Amino acid sequence: MMILGLVRWMQPVHGYDVRRELLSWSADDWANVQPGSIYHALRKLTEEGLLREVATEQVGGRPARTTYEVTTKGEDEFETLLRDMWWRLQTPPDPFAAAFSFLPALPREEAAAALRNRAQLLRAGHESMRASLGSEWIRRSKPLHVGWMLELWMARSEAESAWCDRIAERIDSGVPYLPAELGETPGWEAMRAQTEALAESGDIHEDSENEQ
Repeated sequence: MMILGLVRWMQPVHGYDVRRELLSWSADDWANVQPGSIYHALRKLTEEGLLREVATEQVGGRPARTTYEVTTKGEDEFETLLRDMWWRLQTPPDPFAAAFSFLPALPREEAAAALRNRAQLLRAGHESMRASLGSEWIRRSKPLHVGWMLELWMARSEAESAWCDRIAERIDSGVPYLPAELGETPGWEAMRAQTEALAESGDIHEDSENEQ
């Protein structure tokens, strides 16, 4: 969607200019668009009929550059993807969410310290975005909605940093990770005990004996 949208916006455009624009947006950080994959994506979109090659030119000893435009099929695909992302709530993969699932595997002291460290990093990012939002760079060189996007990221970082502090305090206070009646069993045994207890209570159901 990002690449189709940029070609549509800048067409006719070289792949180099698409790459440069995405890097200026730091899209590799927040949109999962890796700079090294952009040329491959352009070729693949062309093979699928979503883009077309307008021309290929070479200046001096520089590598040849191909110019692209969006096809009618590509226009339709871009609008479909765009509206899907506007209207459907999607949760992006978050490595921290995967790590937090294994909270009992960490010593309490380390888990609380890591959460407070994460909160500090989030606050530093928040302040960096606040400075960018008030800068001449944003006001003079970026569309208004770029500032609104920064406001969204700031709100998220503020909420998550507060959550990190709150959970760190609960961990420090000795709140059991599991229901009180199971006691404090460490690691995988605690997770297994919790799962078995939920199954016995009827809160979860096993579809078959083979799905373990």
